[in-house]
Amino acid sequence: MSNPLRVAVVIPVYNHEHAIGTVVDAVLRHDLHCVLVDDGCQPSCAAVLRQLAARHAERVSLLVHAHNRGKGGAVMTGLRHAAAAGYSHALQIDADGQHDAADIARFVAASQAAPQAVINGQPIYDQSVPRGRLYARYLTHVWVWINTLSLDIRDSMCGFRIYPLATTLRLIDSTHIGQRMDFDTEILVRLHWRGLRIVNHPTRVHYPLDGVSHFKLWLDNVLISRMHARLFLGMLLRSPLLLWRRLRGR
Repeated sequence: MSNPLRVAVVIPVYNHEHAIGTVVDAVLRHDLHCVLVDDGCQPSCAAVLRQLAARHAERVSLLVHAHNRGKGGAVMTGLRHAAAAGYSHALQIDADGQHDAADIARFVAASQAAPQAVINGQPIYDQSVPRGRLYARYLTHVWVWINTLSLDIRDSMCGFRIYPLATTLRLIDSTHIGQRMDFDTEILVRLHWRGLRIVNHPTRVHYPLDGVSHFKLWLDNVLISRMHARLFLGMLLRSPLLLWRRLRGR
């Protein structure tokens, strides 16, 4: 019989001191270990994170970046820590409270059913979603469908997902992946290229609990545009393999 999953929760945190306590409390209700990554937070948020780690000393680990590295850099730090601690899988969730932690049990069950797959959140938005962000996401969706030659990834920008750690870290160790807001999309596309199954699960998304967004309009849009260009070139090189997979899957 296969070994049971060991799942840790990784939360990248950058100045979400007003929301992170609620998020951590919601995660801990599922009896999962929580890895907080302080991504160069300002002192007020850093103090909140230290308090949470002290209050839940056996259930919360706190990792600290001296300087901000970006969301992707913080997630990768958390993934490495989880793997070193003996966990087989990591559930990524945002620190601002936009994701519905009540869905964690459902995502873990899906991962148990398909342990080698990525369990990927497919957002169901309420009226709080900014319309501009909602419409802009569709451009990325189209590029992802082009760059995978498939519709397998329904939403690549949702930061609520479960990774199989061994496969994911092999990818991270072997190629450059964007460390800021380009991370979520790029890592999914590259895992798909490596043959990992992407299991899309609907999940409710509310924007956001503390009203703080760290999306840098010009910088992150430039990084995301560059990422799509890199992935497009990578797709062209891999297109025979990707097309063969599609034909074989029919």
